Amino acid sequence: MKIIVGLSGGVDSSVAAYLLKQQGYDVEAMYMQNWHDVTGTLHGECEWEEEKVVAEMVAKKIGIPFHFVDLSDDYRKQVVDYMFSEYAAGRTPNPDVLCNSKIKFASFLEKVEELGGDFVATGHYCKKETINAGGKEIYRIIAGDDPNKDQSYFLCQLSQQQLSKALFPIGHLTKPQVREIAREARLPSAEKKDSQGICFVGKVDLPVFLQQVLKPKDGNVVEIFREDYEKIFKRENPDEFTPVRYKPEDGKIIGKHIGVQYYTIGQRHGLNIGGHQGSIFIIATDIATNTIYVGEGKDHPGLYRKGLKVNASEVHWIRPDLKMEAGEERRYLVRIRYRQPLQKCTLKMKEDGMYFLFDEPQRGVTPGQFAAWYAEDGEMLGSGPIKE
Repeated sequence: MKIIVGLSGGVDSSVAAYLLKQQGYDVEAMYMQNWHDVTGTLHGECEWEEEKVVAEMVAKKIGIPFHFVDLSDDYRKQVVDYMFSEYAAGRTPNPDVLCNSKIKFASFLEKVEELGGDFVATGHYCKKETINAGGKEIYRIIAGDDPNKDQSYFLCQLSQQQLSKALFPIGHLTKPQVREIAREARLPSAEKKDSQGICFVGKVDLPVFLQQVLKPKDGNVVEIFREDYEKIFKRENPDEFTPVRYKPEDGKIIGKHIGVQYYTIGQRHGLNIGGHQGSIFIIATDIATNTIYVGEGKDHPGLYRKGLKVNASEVHWIRPDLKMEAGEERRYLVRIRYRQPLQKCTLKMKEDGMYFLFDEPQRGVTPGQFAAWYAEDGEMLGSGPIKE
């Protein structure tokens, strides 16, 4: 059995490769280059040439063959173009989720199979289990054992076919344990810092990065005062799954911005507006009028919602054998962003979509981000992009 490890030059994938080699598997490494353009990237972050050199050194140290593949065309089409289209529509995408489902376990997997690989292994902090249900093998994604590093959320769009080819060798370890293994094995990546920012692009100045395609357009920043919120809420009378719709006349213009597409709900940096005792947060954006609505304080009621919706066509079941039918209702644990603690939630399946009703109001529900649902034992069962 041949296993190809997606070797990034980081410590996690390095230890994944090392452990598989120690376990006696036929292991090879492949580094994927997915991005060339440095527009908007911050110097020193995720420079692919350096990453490739470290990855080669790790492969040499472990004693496994090293391969290189350029998937930048696929990455631009499948991930970056998606990012631009989502931001242009006033939503906030999660490129890392798409990178896994469209690149690492799709385009990259094809290259793995061309090399004769049976499995692709990555350094994700999550676990995979195989069970038998009705005479058929079913693959489960389980949260990693390190609660501070669990990365199952980033795999929330994988399919059973993709999981059948996937291995996650470090899901049972904590980050400190991974570091210690790397040090003991004297791997060149042992002390390397974790990468940050957009998958394979790195840490970016988001407005500069997006301005490659999305042009700036001045608009107003309108403050919604908390004493006026209840009146606006009663006027709009939204259901539990719909955000409040604000109008420019609902508040006071307190500044300007360079374009709604560069900002996201819950954001508190980047507006450069003073004169407030507490921090101001973005509570809503309106792409049609190019207006940003803000509120003062992290407890502003406009930051919180009880529910959300995922369109029926975008509901993705990792476990299709557990798929909910219209009219069904279940209790699951849900997260709406990476590293958010799991939240108790009731899921209701209707003809037009999946409706989520949380036990406690959720802060910063952001259209375009993925809502992922889990069973009590930590198995991730499905996901879908938040509609609005």
